[in-house]
Amino acid sequence: MKRFYHFLFLFGLSLLVLSCSKEQIIQEDIQKDDYTLDEIKDLVEKDLQQGKTFDWRSQETGVIFSAAMLSDSIFSIGYTISKDFDLESKIHTIDLQSDAWKDAKAKVEQFILEYERQTLGSDITMRDIAPFGDVEHFPQIIISSSNRALIDALREHDLVRFIEPIGFSITDFYTSDRSSSGCNGDPNYNIHTDDYTVVSPTAKVPWNFYNHQIDQAWNSSSKGDNVKICVIDTGASDDQDNLGDQFNSGNSNNRTIEKYSTKYSGSWWWRSLDSPDDPCGHGTSMSGLAAGPWSNDGNSVGTAYQSDLMSIRAVSDVIISNSDERAGVRDALYLAGNDSAVKIISMSIGTPFYSSTVADGIIYAYNQQKMIFAAAGTSLSWTNWYPVIFPANMSQAHAITGVQDGANLEECETCHTGDEVDFVLVMERHFDDERNSIGLARYSNQPKYVGGSSAATATVAGIAALVWGENLNATRAQILTALQQASDIYPNRDDDFGWGKINAELAVDNL
Repeated sequence: MKRFYHFLFLFGLSLLVLSCSKEQIIQEDIQKDDYTLDEIKDLVEKDLQQGKTFDWRSQETGVIFSAAMLSDSIFSIGYTISKDFDLESKIHTIDLQSDAWKDAKAKVEQFILEYERQTLGSDITMRDIAPFGDVEHFPQIIISSSNRALIDALREHDLVRFIEPIGFSITDFYTSDRSSSGCNGDPNYNIHTDDYTVVSPTAKVPWNFYNHQIDQAWNSSSKGDNVKICVIDTGASDDQDNLGDQFNSGNSNNRTIEKYSTKYSGSWWWRSLDSPDDPCGHGTSMSGLAAGPWSNDGNSVGTAYQSDLMSIRAVSDVIISNSDERAGVRDALYLAGNDSAVKIISMSIGTPFYSSTVADGIIYAYNQQKMIFAAAGTSLSWTNWYPVIFPANMSQAHAITGVQDGANLEECETCHTGDEVDFVLVMERHFDDERNSIGLARYSNQPKYVGGSSAATATVAGIAALVWGENLNATRAQILTALQQASDIYPNRDDDFGWGKINAELAVDNL
């Protein structure tokens, strides 16, 4: 009898332990399935404090799903024809209309529909859950969904490369700073006279151009003639005539300017393509620094003032943040990558989030032999501890940051540094962080101060155009070598400043 009671005691104890274990497992699952905004913020900042961009590919499904539900419920799904397919080296050769790629897409879409029909009804089609329609040029599917089981299953699917909530951004935590990020296109009427030099007929050369011997490079180079620079940013202002009917004026002539937009607003039947115009001002300034004309109207001159220019509006401000903008940047990279005349892409925009959606575009343009320069990061009140941001931290891009003038290398007040940085550009007075380079304002022939790694990136893109203009048949690798060998730290490399400051005249001579 004692043995029987002993057995009952042990059996009951085991049931209690199993019950507690089951309850604990359920609690752990709930914690992993449901993340608050503050919890995701903590995960993001933990990575950033360790010097890493936040990558959805390394996160649990619960984080990904919760982030989508906290934003616009839109997921981007990358697909492939097989696990072994080397998309990174072959993305520019893909024919999405081939049988293999059409079959892969159909299988993933059918898989999605099988899950969605369980909750939304058997008559649901892809048109009902695809807010942006078909992705035209990349192996990606974009859907709106609130089905956690589907997201779990997709992450295990053999034909799925990635899944990410493309509408989620860290700027959701700081909405008070979000709306004006990098947007101030007004002219500055109190620019210090020491911060530019007036050259015939009346153009203004920014003071920092002389720190990089850009003026000397002009004397011995083609000024970027027949080199097309693509600036992916907030667009080019219709109210700035130096990016309009005065693009060919003064000493700039016989060149072209094109303005496009790949940025949509809204979704479903409200979705419409934005105009190429720049309501922000940032893209106008970047286009001006890279390739603004040597005009006769008193405005500031661009680095490669004889280069052709393609301006693409893909974002609202400097932060690549929502679904429309990530899709817009991806499509802008396709447009630039598919233009054989474009040799250089300048991106003074970025995000602390790695985006596979955008990365496909970066890899595509790179594989089309484009030279990509991207801003290492310009801090706002809440980003001054960020590492080099995306996409500048990708191996296919050259990260650029800004430094102060002076004998020693010191980053600008708001500029990011790190071992991904390749080159730096002087663009800030060491004794006054408000006296930066100067560039085109959104309107008026009076320029404005332009700073941060944004200004540095656009100017370095212009220097590369000066070099490439010397030999249009040169390879991207040859241009890079010429820039490296003309930098003041070469042949060494600094952990924060890369190869250092470029001597534009020497870079031109190197080619």
